[in-house]
Amino acid sequence: MRVLAVASECYPLVKTGGLADVVGALPAALAHHGVVTTTLLPGYPAMAQATRSGRVVHRWPDLLGAEARLIETQLGTQPLLVLDAPELYARPGGPYADESGRDWPDNWRRFAALSRAAGELAAGLVDGYRFDLLHAHDWQAGLAPAYARALGAAAKSVATIHNIAFQGVFDRGIFPRLGLPESMWSIDGLEYYGQVGFLKAGLALADRITTVSPTYAQEIRREQFGMGLQGLIATRGATGIVNGLDPAVWNPETDAALPARYTHRLLDRRSRNRAAVEQTFGLSEGGPLFCVVSRLTEQKGMDVLATLLDELVDGGGRLALLGSGDKALEAAFLAAAHRHPGSIGIRIGYDEVLSHLLQGGADAILIPSRFEPCGLTQLYGLAYGCVPVVARTGGLADTVIDANQAALAAGVATGIVHDGVTPDALSHAITRAMHLHARPPVWRRLQENGMRADWSWDASARTYADLFRQLTVQP
Repeated sequence: MRVLAVASECYPLVKTGGLADVVGALPAALAHHGVVTTTLLPGYPAMAQATRSGRVVHRWPDLLGAEARLIETQLGTQPLLVLDAPELYARPGGPYADESGRDWPDNWRRFAALSRAAGELAAGLVDGYRFDLLHAHDWQAGLAPAYARALGAAAKSVATIHNIAFQGVFDRGIFPRLGLPESMWSIDGLEYYGQVGFLKAGLALADRITTVSPTYAQEIRREQFGMGLQGLIATRGATGIVNGLDPAVWNPETDAALPARYTHRLLDRRSRNRAAVEQTFGLSEGGPLFCVVSRLTEQKGMDVLATLLDELVDGGGRLALLGSGDKALEAAFLAAAHRHPGSIGIRIGYDEVLSHLLQGGADAILIPSRFEPCGLTQLYGLAYGCVPVVARTGGLADTVIDANQAALAAGVATGIVHDGVTPDALSHAITRAMHLHARPPVWRRLQENGMRADWSWDASARTYADLFRQLTVQP
């Protein structure tokens, strides 16, 4: 089976979040199930090295007003196509915003062009390429099913929601410039409360919708989580498939980012990694070491955590935080570090290597998200023996087994799960974690349970492959 995956980012080439990890890891996992995935990405500056040895296989003199080339290359052992359009993608800053963090005003055109190219590939309009299925990831690829349908593609399509809060909604005035049929300006197409909805288009026009955990697939049918699209999801349905980890990247037994590598049988070696975390974050030796690797936003519950930092330290805990986001939250965490030198250490920004060290050295990771489609951070924690303390939502609820009395007695608990994202709920969860940490045999069992589980992509990739075949095999 030949699948064209289209996305705006892919690890290790360009990453702003978990989407990149999924797009980077899923093709290799699908290959074990008879699916060959070709990934289509925008030609950001970060792609320069990847495309240097590639070959130009197609040209567009006018792709939504820009000259563009399609470059064929490889990402590891997997086929990769890069849409090289300097006018659209050769810019400083990140994939979506300039160096000051402001969204590019022509993001609609940048990602409509990506989707148009995907649609032409899916429709067989690029010589030498034929695909059985188009897999569109998030809003940036949301128009790909629309273009594929408009161009008469025989290939089926799947739209995957990684986070329904990000929808790609633009002014109605761009619709005539997209080159799509007038009939698609409707409630069954791109129209979304009088504007153009990229994600909405993908959800309305793809043959099947998936999202990244079973619980999230149910949550987004409700107003609280659906962000205005709950009616569409309730009507069409969504299949929840939990994300996995790439063991070539996330494996404490082989991770080059760790001073000491280990397995669930060699957990004592983590003490060297803890010492490295303490040195990096300027922390004194002491009680349980909590970590955070997160965007600092209300979605992630960081506003609630910020109110509990004094209490965490007074209770004997310590915190190492790596993240960035809301400036007021950044200031609150930095102020707490100033109040509690040696107990709280903060790094504003993101560092891939440092994120591995935190998972390999901290005792527990705090993830009090108000909603979390799947979450990969808790999976990293489980795989590394960094016990997750999570809110009961989305993929967090699907992957972490709470250390309640029954789960502890059965020997199956893997973390601490709390209901609601309130100061009381999170404070109680942190206190529970501290009490469990004070019982070394119990805490070690939590670590071992998480590490022994299979968090690879294999089972989820098999589910994707089965779904793809259901769509493409003729009756």
